[in-house]
Amino acid sequence: MLSKKFFKTKDEAEITFDFAREDVTSVELYADFNDWQPIAMKFVKSSNSFKTKVRLPKDSEYQFRYLLNGQEWENDYKADCYLANDFGSDNSIVSTSV
Repeated sequence: MLSKKFFKTKDEAEITFDFAREDVTSVELYADFNDWQPIAMKFVKSSNSFKTKVRLPKDSEYQFRYLLNGQEWENDYKADCYLANDFGSDNSIVSTSV
């Protein structure tokens, strides 16, 4: 799940990436905004989900995917849209436009 916070005084948005599934013990975020390098997501006990926050420039779109337990790729079901990738599946898209 994605949530967005826009700032009136900055040209950026804070995006919270949130993923929950009972059989998952680790989640990494891979995205084009950091050259597809993994970002380990932290488990938040109160929400029983993995979360991370990233600040991104406004008025752009970014592709991303989650890697679950180091072996299973998954999309965000609340992504703004999806785009086919070179591996026969789709990437999630997050838009930072207001």
